[in-house]
Amino acid sequence: MEGYPASSLAYACVISVVGTIAFLRLVMAEIQLTHRLVIYAILLVVLERICCIFLAGFSGILIFTAACFLVIQALSSPKLPVQGKAVFITGLWGLVNNAGKCFNVSDAELSAMSNYRDCMQINFFGAVAITQGFLPLIRKTKGRIVNVSSPVGDFPLPYLSAYAASKAALSVFSSILRLELSNWGVKVCTILPGFYKTAPSYNPEYWENQVQHLIKDISTELLQDYGEDYMLETTDLFLKYITTAKEDLSPVVESITDAILSSNPKPRYYAGKEMIIMYILLCVLPTSLSDLIFSRFFLLKKVLPKALQK
Repeated sequence: MEGYPASSLAYACVISVVGTIAFLRLVMAEIQLTHRLVIYAILLVVLERICCIFLAGFSGILIFTAACFLVIQALSSPKLPVQGKAVFITGLWGLVNNAGKCFNVSDAELSAMSNYRDCMQINFFGAVAITQGFLPLIRKTKGRIVNVSSPVGDFPLPYLSAYAASKAALSVFSSILRLELSNWGVKVCTILPGFYKTAPSYNPEYWENQVQHLIKDISTELLQDYGEDYMLETTDLFLKYITTAKEDLSPVVESITDAILSSNPKPRYYAGKEMIIMYILLCVLPTSLSDLIFSRFFLLKKVLPKALQK
């Protein structure tokens, strides 16, 4: 009886750790909430009681811990058995919509309508057109559609309104498509990468030219209200921000590969561990607090619009 409190504490610690891991994997869609998961959870509760009552001490804790991690491993999605084999299909197995471009970084009011149209044309309408064109072939094979979207479509990051709106449209389109095509046996996955270094985004000369075009093209009234210094600072801060972009694209590549080859792919892939923290903050925190965090997470401006300066 003296060892019972310590044993109970050990079981509580194991349950807390395993429960946290399971929760994070659920949020990241690495584990899906299915009947099998519920059955495993019930069996683990029964096993915990058996170990606690009949296997007092370290042996019971060890068996229960091993069972928990085996269950988590068993719930991970296996890959399709295609490696090393010749596979013959009539149709198309996988489609990856990866095209994406951001044309400008500025306040929503300052962004030209052509900027919004161009972002939607490449980031959204292009993916929709390609998907519709190849869907008859994908339905024949019960294949995969993988849309590379962006967390910016979910997070209210300032100065990216056109790009964010196009990616938000793509994410919603992908989710609706996933439901509509489920009866056909087609799996639709959304990839949500962190901030990675790519050739178009990592081009300081391009962004400097864009802000000069913006200053030249906007109306005199807007230029007087916002001021040239305000717009130049936005670009300067963004150029500093892109130096923090990651060069290792393997999390994105691995996510796309899993979406194509897994027998039970995740609906959403968060390519980058920092992404899960951002999504938890977005879901848990009140809007006022999350707005404060996101406004400072991206570009922390010091220059106010000219009309607001005293």
